[in-house]
Amino acid sequence: MWFELILAAGLVILYVAFWVWYSQGAGKLTQAEIDHYLAIIEKLPLPEKGVQVFIARLRPWAEADDGKPVYMFNLIHFFPRLQMFPGAPEFKGTPEQANAHYEKSLLWLWLSHASYPTFIGTPQATNLINMQPERTWGNMTVVRYPSRRTFLKLISHPTYARVAGYKFIAVELDLVPVSRGTIVPDLRWLVGGGFAIVFLLVVWLRAALLG
Repeated sequence: MWFELILAAGLVILYVAFWVWYSQGAGKLTQAEIDHYLAIIEKLPLPEKGVQVFIARLRPWAEADDGKPVYMFNLIHFFPRLQMFPGAPEFKGTPEQANAHYEKSLLWLWLSHASYPTFIGTPQATNLINMQPERTWGNMTVVRYPSRRTFLKLISHPTYARVAGYKFIAVELDLVPVSRGTIVPDLRWLVGGGFAIVFLLVVWLRAALLG
């Protein structure tokens, strides 16, 4: 039994570590935290007008914090060519390559704060019901953040300041925060998992009754 006990203890420790990682940043933002983060974000080396609009919209969203995880719905429109602005990084390549550099540079920072994409998709065609004829989407992504605090912490991080410009010379971005809704997994996995549980339960009951 020692092997089973040690294995069970190890798995419990790993799960507790996972739980702590996944749940970090919980709790509502304080006004002091909001002011601190926004003061840093306001100085990001991005298009000045865009930053000011972002701050104006970000503050009331942060002040309405409910302490729960948030999902950021990203709609990305790639520019035909790089759009430079004062303070933008020098980059030789396509908008898609600049955006890929941005995402690669921030991957581990995001993952270390339990922030990761739950959905990534590429449109198969232009809008079928086209509300904005001049706009085509190059990528659609939903990113999970443990809390609004985590989101503000990440975009005020020094690493973000060094690479954010690569995204904003490459894309026009619609960023919409949404609360968690109903997530339905692939029904093949759901049904298959249900059958597996039924099978294991029947085997266990037969062994208990016949043993």
